[in-house]
Amino acid sequence: MASSDFLDAPPDSTELTDYDRSHMKVYMRVLDASADGADWREAVAVIFGIDPDAEPDRARRVHDSHLDRARWMTEHGYRLLLREGGQ
Repeated sequence: MASSDFLDAPPDSTELTDYDRSHMKVYMRVLDASADGADWREAVAVIFGIDPDAEPDRARRVHDSHLDRARWMTEHGYRLLLREGGQ
């Protein structure tokens, strides 16, 4: 993924955003990596193309914020997606 394809942190919203809709695959990949016990440094390098040695603070922020949003999607956001599908 190119660095221009994602923000350092997804929008913080209680609503489903266009960013969420367009980054669903990223969220799934981050969740899968976490569930598999992958090291966050490897995950951020593979998924986002960020070198955690060169940009440790940014790499951690990108990883953690997207993982948090992905978890939000599994707890709340999916309901909003389901509602959209029924319209």
